[in-house]
Amino acid sequence: MKTTIAAVVVGMVIGFSGLAWTQTGQALPVPSVGAARDVPGGHELPDPTIDYKVVFSVSQAGKPGEINPTLQAMARYLNTLAKNGVPASHRHIAAVFHQGGTDFVLNNETFKARFKGQDNPNIALIHELKQAGVDLRVCGQALFGKKIEPAMILPDIQVDLWAMTTMVNLQMRGYVRIGG
Repeated sequence: MKTTIAAVVVGMVIGFSGLAWTQTGQALPVPSVGAARDVPGGHELPDPTIDYKVVFSVSQAGKPGEINPTLQAMARYLNTLAKNGVPASHRHIAAVFHQGGTDFVLNNETFKARFKGQDNPNIALIHELKQAGVDLRVCGQALFGKKIEPAMILPDIQVDLWAMTTMVNLQMRGYVRIGG
C-alpha cells in the first residue's frame, strides 16, 4: 500500500514538473524560437526587477533564402528574459532595419521579384516578434537608396525618417544598442 501511494506521488511530481515545463515553453513570447540554454552555475542572469530597453541594429545583408540571424538572436533574447521571470512590462525591445537589413522587411511579392522567386523566410518570425511586443522600424533613407516604396514593406514594420535618428532617439531614451 505504501509503495502504491509513493508511486502515485512520484508520478504526480514527475507529471506536474513536465506540465510546468510545457507551460513555460508555451509561455515564451516567440514560440518558434527557444530561449538561451541554462548554464549550471552561470552568473549574471536576467533580473526581473530591471526595466530592459534594448535596440537591435539590423544592418547586415544575409542570405536571401535564410532567416536573418539577428532576428533569431532578438527572439532568443526576448524569450530568455521571459523564461527568467522578466515581466512583459519590463521588456522593451526594438529593431531598426537599415543598410543591407532592409531586404528582410520586404513583403513576399517584392522579395520574390528581387530574389529570383524565393519567398521571404523572415515574414513569420517578424510577425511573431511584433505580436510579442517588439517595436520594428526601417530606415526611410535606406528605402530611398534601394528604391523601395513603403507599400513594399511588411505591415508589421514602421517606416522612420532615418535609422541614425531612430537609433539616437532610442538611446537617448535609455535603450542599449546591440549590433552594428
